[in-house]
Amino acid sequence: MANYPNFRRLLISRLFGGAASQMVMMAVGWQMYELTGSAWDLGLIGLFQFAPVLGLTLLAGHAADRFNRARIVACAVALQAVCTLVLLGATLSHSLSRELLIGMSIALGTATTFQRPAQGSLVGSIVPVHLLARAMALSASVFQAAVIAGPAIAGALFVLGGAYVYGIALGCLGLSLGLALRIDHVFTPLGSRAPTWESMLAGVRFVRANRVLLGAISLDLLAVLLGGATALLPIYAKDLLGVGAAGLGALRSAPAAGALVMSVLLSRWPIQSRVGSRLLGAVAVYGCCMLLFGVSRSFVLSLAVLAISGAADMVSVVVRQTLVQTLTPDDMRGRVGAVSSMFIGASNQLGEFESGATAALMGPVASVVLGGAGTLCIVALWYKVFPQLARQHSFEAR
Repeated sequence: MANYPNFRRLLISRLFGGAASQMVMMAVGWQMYELTGSAWDLGLIGLFQFAPVLGLTLLAGHAADRFNRARIVACAVALQAVCTLVLLGATLSHSLSRELLIGMSIALGTATTFQRPAQGSLVGSIVPVHLLARAMALSASVFQAAVIAGPAIAGALFVLGGAYVYGIALGCLGLSLGLALRIDHVFTPLGSRAPTWESMLAGVRFVRANRVLLGAISLDLLAVLLGGATALLPIYAKDLLGVGAAGLGALRSAPAAGALVMSVLLSRWPIQSRVGSRLLGAVAVYGCCMLLFGVSRSFVLSLAVLAISGAADMVSVVVRQTLVQTLTPDDMRGRVGAVSSMFIGASNQLGEFESGATAALMGPVASVVLGGAGTLCIVALWYKVFPQLARQHSFEAR
């Protein structure tokens, strides 16, 4: 990949931007729990982050196919920087409130909504098709490195104060923005005409008609929606494991550590065969890990199972994203990527809301355990509902 400088710039930009995003969202979650002590409010952060995903995803996909994708990424990073600056000012002036944290979650969700389809389809524009599987693994490994570094740095900086977290995150976003602006690739837009429902829904129709893509994307949606426990990590760190903010940083970094190791392995030995069955198997492992994490009262065991869950999730991510890139024509990648991003956003942000809501009703342990069991049920069901996915041998169209 050394012969593709634009790809290198994209990777490094994603490293700094991803680390900053993780730092900011960890800080928002911790400050919200300190302000309100409510699992419900932790879930609301995820819900309000998802609101822009639901309302703007189709427009974001249209934009990624009509305008310069690198510039869209740069604008999204700039919006994240503005939000971080607002949070820094509120922390320094001791004017943080529940409403401000929710408002900034909406703004950050808006930035992510436009960034994901543009960033994902940009990889397919600057890397040859025969290198896409390796490029996706490298991109995922860089992102996971950011997910490790961000919470770990934030957890350490919280000892000094939340303002330090936002200050360092702001610097990282500045570097990310500078690199994104230097990405220079030949971009041929399909046209600048105004978006129509027909053009924006083209990605939805494409995914619906392709059973392999529909199965892979919807599997991720339901598995993470049910099995994810990120929103409840502040409760586990503070109340169940007693490890504080530093321990929270380690818990948030553990899945990324496992994912980073797996992504390095996948970039060296990319998956080439039995991609469908391996995707389903990886999601099953993820569900088992969530079951174990839910009942664990050992900090070390919790870190271990979260790391394994991250490794399993990385297999799922690389397979799914590579299928999206290889089975989609370039002039559709933005819109199909937007559909994929909407499913990812639904699984992550709505999953956080689901975790917070069920934890408020029945406690955090029951919420996580039932979610892990639900993930295993989804895998078993998807073997039956999407046999095309289970039989998919390679990344090429059947």
